[in-house]
Amino acid sequence: MTNYVLDTDTLSLWQYGHVVVSQHVSAHSVDELAITVITVQEQLDGWHARLARTKDRKDLANLYERLAATVRFISRVQILPFPEEAIERYEELRSQKLNIGKMDLRIAAIAMQFGHTVVSRNTRDFCRVPGLSIEDWTL
Repeated sequence: MTNYVLDTDTLSLWQYGHVVVSQHVSAHSVDELAITVITVQEQLDGWHARLARTKDRKDLANLYERLAATVRFISRVQILPFPEEAIERYEELRSQKLNIGKMDLRIAAIAMQFGHTVVSRNTRDFCRVPGLSIEDWTL
C-alpha cells in the first residue's frame, strides 16, 4: 500500500475544498494519508502571526474560530513525527545544497524516512530531492 504525505499547501487546498485535491483524498482511505508535524507547525505559525496582527474584536473572534476549525481538521489525519533518523536525513539532504526551503526539505526527509510519497503541487522544488517520490493532486 502506498502512503501519502500531504504537504502544507496540499493540506490547505483540501481544507478549502479544492475539487481535484478533494477527489484524490476521497479515493484513499484515511490510513493511507498523513501530514507531518512540520505541516502542523506551519499551519499554527500562520494562525499565530495572523492573531498577533489582529486588533478588531470581531476579527479576533473569527480568527480564533477558524483556528479551532483548523485544529479539528488536521486531527482527522495521521501526523508523522520528525524523529532523529529523519533529522539526520534532513541534515544530509541540506548538505547537498538542493535549493529547497528548510520546511519542505524537512517534509521530504520525513516522507523518505517512512517510505511515503509527498503530495505537492510544488514539484519544481521537491523533484530536486534524490529518491523522493512525488505526486501532484491538483492536476
